[in-house]
Amino acid sequence: MRIAEIFQSIQGEGFLSGIPSVFVRTSGCHLRCRFCDTPYAAWAPEGEHMSLDAIVRQVAGFSARHVVLTGGEPMLWKEMVPLTAHLRRLGRHLTIETSGTRYLPVECDLMSISPKLSNSTPWAAENPRWPLHHERHRHRPDVIRRLVQEYPYQIKFVIDTPADCLEVEEYLRQFPEIDRNRVLLMPQGTDRQTLAEKAQWLIPYCHQHQLHYCPRVHIELFGNVRGR
Repeated sequence: MRIAEIFQSIQGEGFLSGIPSVFVRTSGCHLRCRFCDTPYAAWAPEGEHMSLDAIVRQVAGFSARHVVLTGGEPMLWKEMVPLTAHLRRLGRHLTIETSGTRYLPVECDLMSISPKLSNSTPWAAENPRWPLHHERHRHRPDVIRRLVQEYPYQIKFVIDTPADCLEVEEYLRQFPEIDRNRVLLMPQGTDRQTLAEKAQWLIPYCHQHQLHYCPRVHIELFGNVRGR
C-alpha cells in the first residue's frame, strides 16, 4: 500500500473534532477534485509502498487510540481490509475518510463519507483530461447505500457557495435512509479568512435546516500545513 504520510495530530473535522488521532494517509485517488487540499495524495501522488506490518508498527508507536485512515482514497487499496483488522486487534478506534465511491469489507468505527458535489469537478480549461472522468465516477449511489447500511457513519459535504446547499438537499432526497442528524456541511477553504467568510452564511443555513456545521479545526489552529 502506498503511504503518503503517517502522523499524530487532532481530528479537525466531523463528530470527533478535537480528539487526538493518528492519521494514515494513503496515496492515490481515482477522482480529481478541483479544491483538493492534499494534491500530494491525489493529483501528484507521493509516498512509498509500505507493508502492513510496517504501517501497524508505526501507528502503534503513537499514543493516540483513534486512527484515521484517509487519502487520497483509502478504499482503493484491498490491503485496507487486513490493515483495519490488525488495528482493531490493537484496540484502536478507526475512522475511514472516503468519497463513498468504492466499497471494501473493512472494519470501521466511523465511516466518514464525503460525497463529491458538482462543485468538485475540475475546470476543463485547466485539466482537460479529468472533468469527464471525474463526473463519471464521483457519484455511486449503490456504494453510499451500502456504507450507510453497514457502518456507523457521518456524511460530510464540502460547500463552496450557497447554491451548493440546494444540491445537498437534492442529494438527500435521493437517500431517505440517510439520517439528517448525521449530515455535516463544511466550508471549502484552506485558510482562516476564507473559512470565516463562508461560516457567516453557512452556519445560519445549518441552523435553519437542522444540519450540522462542520468547522475545519486543524486549519484554524495550524493553518494549511502538512502533517498537522
